[in-house]
Amino acid sequence: MKKKLLPKFIISIILISCCIGCSKITKVTDIVTNPSAREVYERTLKDSLQVFSQWKNAYASAQQDSLEINLPYTENGKFRKNSFHTYSYNFEVKEGSAIIISVAQDTLPKSVFISVFQQQDSIFKEVTSNQPTEKKLEFTPETSGNFKVIIQPELANDNHFSLILNTKPQYGFPVAGKGNKAIQSFWGNARDGGKRKHEGIDIFAKRGTPVVAAVDGRVSSTGNRGLGGKQVWLRDGLFGKSLYYAHLDSILATSGQRVYIGDTLGFVGNTGNAKYTPPHLHFGIYKGYGGAIDPLPFVFKTEEISHQFTEVYESDSLRIKSSKANVRVGPKTSFEKITSLERNDIIFPLGTSDNWIHFKNENGLHGYVHASLVSKI
Repeated sequence: MKKKLLPKFIISIILISCCIGCSKITKVTDIVTNPSAREVYERTLKDSLQVFSQWKNAYASAQQDSLEINLPYTENGKFRKNSFHTYSYNFEVKEGSAIIISVAQDTLPKSVFISVFQQQDSIFKEVTSNQPTEKKLEFTPETSGNFKVIIQPELANDNHFSLILNTKPQYGFPVAGKGNKAIQSFWGNARDGGKRKHEGIDIFAKRGTPVVAAVDGRVSSTGNRGLGGKQVWLRDGLFGKSLYYAHLDSILATSGQRVYIGDTLGFVGNTGNAKYTPPHLHFGIYKGYGGAIDPLPFVFKTEEISHQFTEVYESDSLRIKSSKANVRVGPKTSFEKITSLERNDIIFPLGTSDNWIHFKNENGLHGYVHASLVSKI
């Protein structure tokens, strides 16, 4: 009797073990595949094919939106529970700037899915997205270009939200104690009566002001030669960019030295062809065999913006109260007009940015209309 029961017992143990193992297979594979927050959430929707299809269609539709914003950008609004609203924004970013997308919520945070696309030829291709626990996403593009951010809340999300899209410089500022106002000559300015163009920026400061490493790296060379006079070259990584510090009064760093952001390389002066100008640092960046690139976005300090929950429209819909309301592609009168809405037309508010309402209507039109042109129903 015991001999007959033993195989059944063993089989039962194996089946139980398999069941337990199957429940963990996804988690194990996730360690390898590193799925995005969106991919993890979509697994929960696949039991309802209709809901899953609507969710996917809303995301696909957002990829075709052409709303435009300038950074920094803020928007406040209210997610609508069980709606399929998505938020899509196009903007331009220069090489050297990191993109920061942050979504804060006023109560217990629920999932928000952030995807970043970069335009390649005429197509936007996804380049990054947030992980399951992330409410903030930072991304540093390798090249300048046009980008699209899509934000989609989970269906159960009915929180008030504060959205911030901003940039920050990839490097630190190269002159100690100075900032944007000290930059007084820019990339592309004419030199030698128009015979050549300025391949860098000039940062003015008192003679002897410390010039510092803008990034961790290694000093590739130092010397006193040519137009740059006393100069330091700093390499950002083994195959990275070369940072050029010129017109120094004196040099502290040595060739081959490993330095870290904020370390002093030398001191501001006016050596080389700058002997007839006030002391300043000529700062340039060179990218491999591609030559010099505009260093300004790499060091230009941007203002940090904190989340603030301002008053938003609680109702699901608003009415146009003026005889005509221009709809624009972005939240300023300088943005292109898309179309016009008529008195008593209904719109569905997604959020507000300054005095502009980000909305969609029953025809799927997305745009911005000025808040003075609408009223509550």
